[in-house]
Amino acid sequence: MKRSDINPMPQYFDRYINLVEDIELDQAFLKSVQQINSLDIHLFSQLKDKRYLPDKWTVNDIIQHIIDIERILCAGVLRFVRNESSYIISFNEDELAKNAMAGNKDITDLIDDLVIVRNSTISLYKSFDASDYSKIGINWKHPINVLAMGFNIIGHQIHHINFIKEKYYPLILRE
Repeated sequence: MKRSDINPMPQYFDRYINLVEDIELDQAFLKSVQQINSLDIHLFSQLKDKRYLPDKWTVNDIIQHIIDIERILCAGVLRFVRNESSYIISFNEDELAKNAMAGNKDITDLIDDLVIVRNSTISLYKSFDASDYSKIGINWKHPINVLAMGFNIIGHQIHHINFIKEKYYPLILRE
């Protein structure tokens, strides 16, 4: 199923979902792995401790955030598919980031972990049948179906990688 098959488009998460091409979900997942594999690890290493503004996350924090949120979202997706309708995905991203200690981690290890998590997500989605994609749960406070959650996971990555390129890459270019 394609992004354009999402109906209705969930509020709030459309800002991530619409960053993904209108292609089949499995193709979008594969392209997201290609995006990860194309990241400039050397540049990311140079950015490790840099912040574009005081009190903002580092690149390591952002990559760890993508990993953590994908794990949380996938746990929710599984519960949606298994018809646990009372489950609501909720988390405090700042608290997660504060306790992740991403600054102590090597960026290569974080990127490797992101690929592992993404491949696990792909495996999870491959285990679903067509009817599972229309099952609905609550992410934060918005109803969202399993198909939209897949595109949301990918779009969340795209959003943050674009943000790194926009806000953090110039920090190296200025030196």
